[in-house]
Amino acid sequence: MHSSISLSLSSSSPITVRSYGGATSNSSASDLFLRNTSAPTQLRFCGLRREAFTGCKSSSNAPLLKQLRHNSTISASLNGNGTPSKGFDYDLVIIGAGVGGHGAALHAVEKGLKTAIIEGDVVGGTCVNRGCVPSKALLAVSGRMRELQNEHHMKSFGLQVAAAGYDRQGVADHAENLATKIRNNLTNSMKSLGVDILTGVGTVVGPQKVKYGKVGGTETVITAKDIIIATGSVPFVPKGVEVDGKTVITSDHALKLETVPEWIVIVGSGYIGLEFSDVYTALGSEVTFVEALDQLMPGFDPEIGKLAQRVLINPRKIDYHTGVFATKITPAKDGKPVIIELIDAKTKEPKDTLEVDAALIATGRAPFTQGLGLENVNVETQRGFIPVDERMRVIDSKGELVPHLYCIGDANGKMMLAHAASAQGISVVEQVSGKDHVLNHLSIPAACFTHPEISMVGLTEPQAREKAEKEGFEIGIAKTSFKANTKALAENEGEGIAKLIYRPDNGEILGVHIFGMHAADLIHEASNAIALGTRIQDIKYAVHAHPTLSEVIDELFKSAKVKNDVSSAVAEPVAV
Repeated sequence: MHSSISLSLSSSSPITVRSYGGATSNSSASDLFLRNTSAPTQLRFCGLRREAFTGCKSSSNAPLLKQLRHNSTISASLNGNGTPSKGFDYDLVIIGAGVGGHGAALHAVEKGLKTAIIEGDVVGGTCVNRGCVPSKALLAVSGRMRELQNEHHMKSFGLQVAAAGYDRQGVADHAENLATKIRNNLTNSMKSLGVDILTGVGTVVGPQKVKYGKVGGTETVITAKDIIIATGSVPFVPKGVEVDGKTVITSDHALKLETVPEWIVIVGSGYIGLEFSDVYTALGSEVTFVEALDQLMPGFDPEIGKLAQRVLINPRKIDYHTGVFATKITPAKDGKPVIIELIDAKTKEPKDTLEVDAALIATGRAPFTQGLGLENVNVETQRGFIPVDERMRVIDSKGELVPHLYCIGDANGKMMLAHAASAQGISVVEQVSGKDHVLNHLSIPAACFTHPEISMVGLTEPQAREKAEKEGFEIGIAKTSFKANTKALAENEGEGIAKLIYRPDNGEILGVHIFGMHAADLIHEASNAIALGTRIQDIKYAVHAHPTLSEVIDELFKSAKVKNDVSSAVAEPVAV
């Protein structure tokens, strides 16, 4: 039996994991976090603070509380980095200075905690250096190239544009310069607040104790009242794939844009694969997707996926093989092309052999959790992920909580998105500062920055229908089109829809999915509504400026049919 694996994911994406051993797990942004989560019991609140649900009730203590909070913030600023708890070097030590660790560090200083962050590579982690940030720079270029190359689109504005071209090195430099700028911004923001940035590999050596230093060099042991692991992830390379960094590459290599191949195979049609197909086709490449499941974009809401395929795949120089695994990929050498051997995903019989210029392995990411000293606190990873509860507290091999040890971001596998890591880090800091806090991951949005963009929050329609059947309620579906939006039409960008999944009986928002111009920016009204527990019968009265794209969402909520149109107090959401 052949052994290999294929999955579809990006750093900000739904994930579809296919093990060549036969097991298949198909997940979207809404259920990425379910893998290592214990069943919650009597959890009180979700994405925002408790005040969001209880309201601002008047109290004789309110002025005093406000003054105390003000004084605490000023004190933290004046002291630079707080004063550590008695008997510890730091109140909080964070292992990993990516977006999650950075968010936690800044919030910790705001809370008056003496904080240190350990980074063995460079500040910013995957997102800033090898993920979200440089990829958006490349996608900004691809968006402009598409517009300039679309003669019909330009003529509709009355514009005449000469043939568009690009300088590959200039495009690559734009991505690298952006990453450098953001990395410096993150570093300076921590330094200015007095966060101690410690260079080296961080390892947990015991309860509330960490060592750091260069491999083979001098190591320093420090103590902390609380420790956060935020080590992120690395590209996942399936068995049978030989990466040479030149002709067979991961997203780490692709972001450097050292070449623009004439024909490139992208293994995996999730967020990473889709975004790079947008970049490569805009720059002139032909693209072939290799997808293990029977349809492209398996992690998206099916209706959105079909429309996206019609716009993002079919008209472009893209073909695809679905229901197949790439069991072996051999880099180009000695004048021979990259060779990709495909087998049927179900029968495992040989299906085809592709000979191409390059192959991008967009099969997701794996947690970076080796060498952390987890064995010193009796913690065993689960498929590489560090097990945590709903409060990001690390769970040991006996199922018990490890005191004062937390894990956030990709390393815990709950939701592999940079902004989810940051939100988890802030949630942990709230807890160690004495305020209980649980994050509702269903309120965290995800986005794919293709042209047009795709965004989502909450449940897909199949997930919502499954939930409704189990819990005994009906669901409603509302849709609006970008073709009815004045701003979209002014931009000649009327292609797209917004979709709302909700409960007609009480107005609860279950999920929102958008495909269209600036979808990634539009999703946040819906995600904040879910986080705050806002019902449709309340949010539909919100006012939106005209003419703006936000009116797509305005019309979406207004078109929903809620049986009970009376606004009422919302029960506190259950955290997940």
